[in-house]
Amino acid sequence: MHSYHTPLDLVRERSPERPVAFARPDAVAVAARWFQDNFKGDVFYAVKANPSPWVIETLAATGVNSFDVASIAEIELVSQHAPGARMAFMHPVKSRRAISGAYFDHGVRTFSFDTHEELAKIVDATGGAKDLNLIVRLGVQAEGAAYSLAGKFGVDIHQAPSLLLAARRATQELMGVSFHVGSQCMRPTAYQAAMQQASRALVRAGVFADVVDVGGGFPSIYPGMTPPALADYMDSIDRGFAEMMVHETTELWCEPGRALVAEASSILTRVELKKGDALYLNDGSYGSLFDAAHTKWPFPVKLIRAEGGEAHEVEGQLRPFRFYGPTCDSLDHMPGPFWLPEDVREGDYVEIGMMGAYGVAMNTRFNGFGEADTVVVSDPPMASMFGLAARSIKTPRTDAQNVVKLSRARGKKRRKR
Repeated sequence: MHSYHTPLDLVRERSPERPVAFARPDAVAVAARWFQDNFKGDVFYAVKANPSPWVIETLAATGVNSFDVASIAEIELVSQHAPGARMAFMHPVKSRRAISGAYFDHGVRTFSFDTHEELAKIVDATGGAKDLNLIVRLGVQAEGAAYSLAGKFGVDIHQAPSLLLAARRATQELMGVSFHVGSQCMRPTAYQAAMQQASRALVRAGVFADVVDVGGGFPSIYPGMTPPALADYMDSIDRGFAEMMVHETTELWCEPGRALVAEASSILTRVELKKGDALYLNDGSYGSLFDAAHTKWPFPVKLIRAEGGEAHEVEGQLRPFRFYGPTCDSLDHMPGPFWLPEDVREGDYVEIGMMGAYGVAMNTRFNGFGEADTVVVSDPPMASMFGLAARSIKTPRTDAQNVVKLSRARGKKRRKR
């Protein structure tokens, strides 16, 4: 990938015709180091959040060597870009061929499920293997998430004991529990409450868990959504784990996705038309702006103008705008509001920040649009849970390189209780 110091340098040099995704590997490295230093267990990156090879390679270089995968395609991706990494197949519903391929071809030993039928399928597709790590996905009640994940997956907490007992009998290796409090969780205590529910299910089943996986849901910062400090989430998890009925060697896992990569990318789009308070862009909900359309998140934005061979960030009186994408579908609409200088005009560029999670991952090619170039930049993200936005644009790359060197020297921290 080509590298630029800032998005302005790219616009000045290329005046791009199609959308550009800005990759910030430094932001991934800093977030990864924070989780390894502050989460008292094993960190599995949820590949679905951003499956870009540069993300996986950066995480592996920074010491995150465990990955939460949901398909054979993700398993192959991790195998290619992080050889030797540990993978957990955490999608609760899988085909028999996917289970068999994961186990026999890629050495995956950890599988999640939420029904007796799926457990039987896993055992059968692996030839009755006894070296499986079996993780029961629990359906927990949790409040505070911007996007609830309840309903589709997770065994009801009252029906969980029989499944936990069956899992314990099916393996000679690790048996554990997992749950998901919901995406962009804004309430740290949701983790502690979920762990209490998991603990009660284990007690009723009369089994001990070898693994407690608190899932994902760790938040990032967006306009109008400023979550508590991530340290508060770690404190809640520590309290919840201390209160659980587990044994001394029980492992603690987490599956961050958004929190590791949200700050690590932004999208540069071009204004094709201004119609009142509506801006028609060359990227949209069928491209990288799915969340802006369907969850109506007002991502941070900057206006960049190229003129006279130069490029600069436009300032001035702000007003709210809504966006339309380039396809012919009227659903390709991002209501915002997105606050930009009121004199925005055709040919200007809008940089949309905090797009590292579920941005490029959701991209389609509908109507022939959606293809984007990817380049590396070294400026800080528009906002940060890790203090990156407050730094000089000259410092993040050096800091991240130091983080990578430190993590390689120290190795991956793995703590058990």
